[in-house]
Amino acid sequence: MKKYKGIRIAFSVIIVLLFFIIVCKILIHFEIKYEDSNINNFPDAIWYAIVTLTTVGYGDKVPVSHVGRVIGSVFVIVSVGLYGYLISQLTIFFRTMQENQKLGYNGTKFANHAVIIGWNEFGKVVADQLVAVGNKVAIVTNNKSDIDLIHKDFEQKYVYVLYANFSSIEQLKKANIHHASSVFINLDNDTEKLVYVLNLKKHFYVSNFVVMLDNADLKDTFYGAGVTYIVSKNEISSRLVASFIFEPDVANYSEDIMSYPVDDDDYDIKQYKVISKNPFIDHNYRDVFLELKKKYNCILIGLSKEAGDKRKLLKNPEGDVKVELYDHLIIITNGKSQKVLSKVFGIEEGVLGN
Repeated sequence: MKKYKGIRIAFSVIIVLLFFIIVCKILIHFEIKYEDSNINNFPDAIWYAIVTLTTVGYGDKVPVSHVGRVIGSVFVIVSVGLYGYLISQLTIFFRTMQENQKLGYNGTKFANHAVIIGWNEFGKVVADQLVAVGNKVAIVTNNKSDIDLIHKDFEQKYVYVLYANFSSIEQLKKANIHHASSVFINLDNDTEKLVYVLNLKKHFYVSNFVVMLDNADLKDTFYGAGVTYIVSKNEISSRLVASFIFEPDVANYSEDIMSYPVDDDDYDIKQYKVISKNPFIDHNYRDVFLELKKKYNCILIGLSKEAGDKRKLLKNPEGDVKVELYDHLIIITNGKSQKVLSKVFGIEEGVLGN
């Protein structure tokens, strides 16, 4: 489409140039017959046409023949139309640029970010949580009316929005999925999610696919399709409701832990990657547990270790388990201690951007 548009523009320019040359030739043909005429050759005609079309009008070259004056009038009228055309084209050009920017057609340079495929209220809650801790998110939606609402809710430095057909791989590339840390499939039903994951894996390598299931019985099917993390909202809801019934304090604590902390006294579960700056490398898990509790009032509840392409989560492991480079520490901490831990570990919490 762009190729044909370029050809049409080039053809239009050639037609205009030919018309311009022919009119200048006609002008010379009639002007050269008059002794008092100062338009006697092609350069004179070109100069007169240029200063007339640009509305400069120096007056050093003026037609004296009737036909020449008619041509001069044509040049004046054409100049008005030409400027109107140019202004309208420039307006269209800048509006198109703004629209393309808003719709995400220029792509993003985000890397190690999260990609959310599909937009709804639940997706917004997920994006809110990610952005709240400084992570960058690419949102892909096939509903154009979502665009303005998303731009209103989030800053562009943290959130990139793409209006696209979910089945268009070329359009999805603009979200830089190749360099994303995780892709959250947030479509309408489980069957659609499964088909979409299988199709997406053919074109993109993504280390983590995350899916929220309506039907918990499909977990094994999704794991077999290559989904890394699966959450069943019905399971979570039912367990929380049951917990409120027979152990309400535990339920309140669980709900508080799952919520994003607002104040320094609010607690949350955080995940920190162990990098070379971490002072606990090669320390025994039990010793790290005691040290974190004593110095920072944090509770180490687990350790995640690399296991091939996936990770193995050790929940409060027993025995002689050591903290190694590139492990992830799972810690319950409040907002105040979290700020200190980030400095001590030399890294922010989470896996995005690390």
